[in-house]
Amino acid sequence: MDRTKQIVKTSIVGIIANIFLAGFKAFVGVLTSSVAITLDAVNNLSDALSSIITIVGTKLADKEPDKKHPFGYGRIEYLSAMVIGFIILYAGITSFIESVQKILRPVTPEYGAVSLIIITVAIFVKVFLGLYTKKNGEKLDSDSLIASGKDALNDSLISSSTLLAAIIFILTGVSIEAFVGILISILIIKTGFESLHETVSATLGERIPSDISKAIKKSITSFPEIEGAYDLVVHNYGKETLIGSVHIQVPQTLTALELDSLERKVVDKVFMDTGVTITGISIYSANINDSEATEMKKKIVEIIGEYQYILQMHGFFKDDEKKLLKFDIVIDYDAPQKKALRDEVSKRVKELYPEYDNYISIDYAVSD
Repeated sequence: MDRTKQIVKTSIVGIIANIFLAGFKAFVGVLTSSVAITLDAVNNLSDALSSIITIVGTKLADKEPDKKHPFGYGRIEYLSAMVIGFIILYAGITSFIESVQKILRPVTPEYGAVSLIIITVAIFVKVFLGLYTKKNGEKLDSDSLIASGKDALNDSLISSSTLLAAIIFILTGVSIEAFVGILISILIIKTGFESLHETVSATLGERIPSDISKAIKKSITSFPEIEGAYDLVVHNYGKETLIGSVHIQVPQTLTALELDSLERKVVDKVFMDTGVTITGISIYSANINDSEATEMKKKIVEIIGEYQYILQMHGFFKDDEKKLLKFDIVIDYDAPQKKALRDEVSKRVKELYPEYDNYISIDYAVSD
């Protein structure tokens, strides 16, 4: 499946449906002097524009890497989603202003059978379009499509509110059009803020999903020489461009030639299994056939277990030549005075093994 083609195809369906709805709603809105229907038409136009931006962004993101952008253009998808968020937000704000003006200078709406039928049809079209777009967005891992799908489903609720307002006016003569317009505006503004929040968060760099990080580590530790995989960092340069680095713990007896061969195998297997490209592998040495080192590690793990904010210890190595104990501790992001916590552990280890110095690095749980 060509991801780009599928996103474009889904977006084109959205463009056609929204332009169709916008035209009919604008006609009915002007004909009936209905601010809610007219604003709903404006919202459909903004949805169509969002689909166009999704297509352009996806096409640009699909460009091949070059010298200036060696990791490709995948993040353009996030920028296009951000633009969509601003468009939605702008549409909501302008709609809100128009609705307030209608409250201050009310216009009596006129409804007919045709307008009610069109609104009803619009509800069903938006439900179908929302489910279709959202489903494809989740399948293709496209933030823009998912946001468009959710927006379409929200629009179906908004159109339902407009239909309810029309029925209330027909039955009672009471017009709540402008107030429904305000409700529509608030929902549009809310959608815009949510879209921007999600996109900005992705652009800043989010934690890699747990299932991906666990799959990568499982792939790495499938090699018998590797005792553990730690400090996995994965950078997202677009939905199909994930670049990572990792620490692996291996026996101290492995030669440079053996390590070279092992690292190449790891890179190939991780990419085959997960699609993630590992560009950097760092090494932790593990003591071999050293019962004293095993006992030391066990006791230090017991010390670590007493601290609420220390999540893990790894990379332990006993260097008899330098009389040095080396290991990393993973500290919770919420831990106060992280360096003081590391210093306290260092002091206790020194008291336990005074003949050894210790070097403790602070790590954070950047992945599961």
